[in-house]
Amino acid sequence: MTVWRPILVVDDDDALRPLLAAQFRSGGGMAVQEARTIEEARQLLNAPDARFDAILLDVTLPDGDGRDFCAELRKTGHRMPIIMLTGSDDEHDIVRGLDAGANDYVVKPFRMGELQARLRAQLRLFENSEDVVFEIGPYEFRPAKKQLLDRTNGQRIHLTEKETAILKFLYRAEGAPVARQVLLNEVWGYNSAVTTHTLETHVYRLRQKIERDLEGAKLLVTSGGGYCLALPRERQS
Repeated sequence: MTVWRPILVVDDDDALRPLLAAQFRSGGGMAVQEARTIEEARQLLNAPDARFDAILLDVTLPDGDGRDFCAELRKTGHRMPIIMLTGSDDEHDIVRGLDAGANDYVVKPFRMGELQARLRAQLRLFENSEDVVFEIGPYEFRPAKKQLLDRTNGQRIHLTEKETAILKFLYRAEGAPVARQVLLNEVWGYNSAVTTHTLETHVYRLRQKIERDLEGAKLLVTSGGGYCLALPRERQS
């Protein structure tokens, strides 16, 4: 099962932008939205329940400079990776983009494989940062805060360190079943004398916090001799 990552591509090149979107959708596991201008991008970012894991942002746009928009996004609290796209390899331009808050700077023309690799690298770094937010069913999962936010009613659910580690590892498994012993080793350590009964107890307590019906678990599912998260196959673009 693939967890599709929501990505925003902001570029006024009507040939390049849809090409990038198509490549990321087909080969990168990304659910892509496109914007031709800063204003279009701003509207998408400010839409109700909007969330993007990364932004590809052109420097030269019809209604402004992408670097200024990048700085605006940082000032308004957006922390996702931003990769600037530019036709200039001038050192001053690159430094200005990085100083504006960009995570990386890619010069056109570029190789698609390299751009995808750079994006994946930034996403991996972001997943380990304090700013990352994962979507699990009706919840926003914030590992750094050991917290789930129920989007349906605004309730905050506090998690223990082990519960947080269990959810994080299962999320990264992208919906595939994780054997009990594997999960036990990853969360408690390979040299731990803890038994799978301890894991099962933690999973039960976690289900008490996140499941609507303990008898018919919908999110944290027992499967294949272990557990998995029932994540959506695709985020619609």
